[in-house]
Amino acid sequence: MKVGFIGVGHMGGPMCRNIIKKSGHEVLVFDLSKDAVKACVDVGGKAAATVAELAKQCDVIMTSLPMPKDVEAVALGPGGIAENAKSGTIYFDLSTNSPLVVRNVAETLKGKGITMMDAPVSGGVVGAEKGTIAIMVGGDQAIFDKYLPLFQSFGENVIFCGGLGNGCVAKLVNNMLAFCNMAAGAEALMLGAKAGIDPDTLNQVIRNSSGNSMGYRGVAKKSLTGDFSPTFTVDLAYKDMHLALELADALSVPLTLSPQVHNLMRMTRGLGYSGEDATAMMRVYEKTLNFEVRSKK
Repeated sequence: MKVGFIGVGHMGGPMCRNIIKKSGHEVLVFDLSKDAVKACVDVGGKAAATVAELAKQCDVIMTSLPMPKDVEAVALGPGGIAENAKSGTIYFDLSTNSPLVVRNVAETLKGKGITMMDAPVSGGVVGAEKGTIAIMVGGDQAIFDKYLPLFQSFGENVIFCGGLGNGCVAKLVNNMLAFCNMAAGAEALMLGAKAGIDPDTLNQVIRNSSGNSMGYRGVAKKSLTGDFSPTFTVDLAYKDMHLALELADALSVPLTLSPQVHNLMRMTRGLGYSGEDATAMMRVYEKTLNFEVRSKK
């Protein structure tokens, strides 16, 4: 089987390299970054000059792209998957996408004999490198079962979520919760530090008490060290939260916490931290109060 992988950046790159090293399949790679493609070629992948070249040759195509508009362009635009993939091709989108966009793209591709599944991932760059990410798959159960070994070559927790678009729903809900936990963690650390407790001591308490969460641990680690270098940027978090709010609006589901966190992200971007880690939401509190929450060790 020949697998095509489009988008081998921070997340796509390590996922693709794991497929190359572990699946036993031939993998064709495309990205706008030559260095990103080279990193995959160096471990056994083959470079494609264009999306069209890749799509024409592959039985399975995977994309890992930043925005829904990027998925639409690659799937349906000039020189894209719809124009070039052969009938019977299976297309998995690993991006964090809008369920509506996924279903619309899939409907168009269906007319070309191409089956699309959504399969967003969670676990960050470290998880992608280690092959421990969670993969949330929506679409046809029989196709999921057939290609499960392929998913297991780059993910540890592969979960079938039901119909097409449900993988994206699961991912958006998960990220929405994680970002709310980050924002709550930033507030908690700032309040405690301003009240005079040593931030390291407070962190020890929270990590071993009911306030602990992955989102909290992330914001604590970044805040205490003062290193907000990105593993998942504010801009990407803002996009994911925006998609979650759009979904809630479409379903008339009231959300009370998430819109406030979205505004906090908006303020973080306004302060110039859009390219920093999502945990840089703490920067809003630090700038407002002129007080930094840092480890004294």
